[in-house]
This record gives sequence, structure tokens and C-alpha cells, in this order.
Amino acid sequence: MTRAQAIAAVDAKLRRVNASVYRLRVIHGYHSGTVLRDAVRSHYRGHPKVKRIEIGLNPGETDLILREL
Repeated sequence: MTRAQAIAAVDAKLRRVNASVYRLRVIHGYHSGTVLRDAVRSHYRGHPKVKRIEIGLNPGETDLILREL
């Protein structure tokens, strides 16, 4: 995916989440560079539905912890 496609895909998923979802795991990979990782982490840092961003032990994943609806 390109940066724009990845942001659009995560935005679409955030629009569809319900109250039972509290964590959205974004798998962006890490072998081919950090463009998608950096885009996800910077774009969703101030997003109204995202409470915080957690960086896991796997460098190819970023978890978005969601606010209660």
C-alpha cells in the first residue's frame, strides 16, 4: 500500500468500529522501510478516536488504543 491507501484503510476501519473494540492493530511491516509505520504513528497521534498509540515488541505492528464511544 501507499501511504494514502494505508491511511484511508485505517480511517475506514475506525469509522466501522463499535463499542466492543478497544484496540486496533495496524500491521505495517518493517523490512521495506518505515514510511507506513511513521505515517500511521504521526497521523493518528491526535485523532479524536485514538486514546494512545502503543508500540509493541514486534516492530512491524502499531496498536491504536481507542477511546470509549
